[in-house]
Amino acid sequence: MSKSFGNTQDLVDIKEIREGTVLMKNGGLRQIIMVGGVNFALKSDTEQNLITSAYQNFLNGIDFPLQIVVHSRKVNIEKYLDGLARYSAEEVSPLLQNQAEEYREFIRGFVQKNAIMEKTFLVIVPFYPIVAPTKEMVSGAMPTLPFMTAKKPDKQAGAKARETAEANFSENLQQLKQRVSQVVEGLFSMGLEAVILNDEQLVELFYNFYNPETVEKENINLPQR
Repeated sequence: MSKSFGNTQDLVDIKEIREGTVLMKNGGLRQIIMVGGVNFALKSDTEQNLITSAYQNFLNGIDFPLQIVVHSRKVNIEKYLDGLARYSAEEVSPLLQNQAEEYREFIRGFVQKNAIMEKTFLVIVPFYPIVAPTKEMVSGAMPTLPFMTAKKPDKQAGAKARETAEANFSENLQQLKQRVSQVVEGLFSMGLEAVILNDEQLVELFYNFYNPETVEKENINLPQR
């Protein structure tokens, strides 16, 4: 393979996922909130006005950027089909057993020919840590003289750097959580339910993003309204 083709991971800005947080390669943090939908058109005029007013207040109270994403994905019905298979196997009536099998095959065939899609509403809350200039950054902007050459880092220095990085992560995560809490409260004020995705759900979500032609491995249980 040509060296001009990098690793696939080089094209993804995600460094790792931990503690319900997406760590970006540029040092930024993200938490993702999944929001249940509401049929605005079926609300009365009074209810629509209340929701609109709450949304305006929500936006006016936010002093940091947000990203709102509507994601469509194929619905996983394997568990539903497995349930029908168990029902059919336990049914004592041959007639009902046959009907259950026919229905199961009908559903399977219908889904194979017609993709059943589900819309998911996401709110991405970012946090950009303020990085203080390091010795390496300062020395990189200045001509290096022989006596200024840095020594090779020892194990103790490496452990200290990891300890500092972990402390910075914890501090930044707390600030991000404060933002997320504010957003969740704003969503509640509009009558919307919200779930902050955990590590497993985040991995599943990004798997769906980068594999749009496949059915998700498992369903993410989310609030429905």
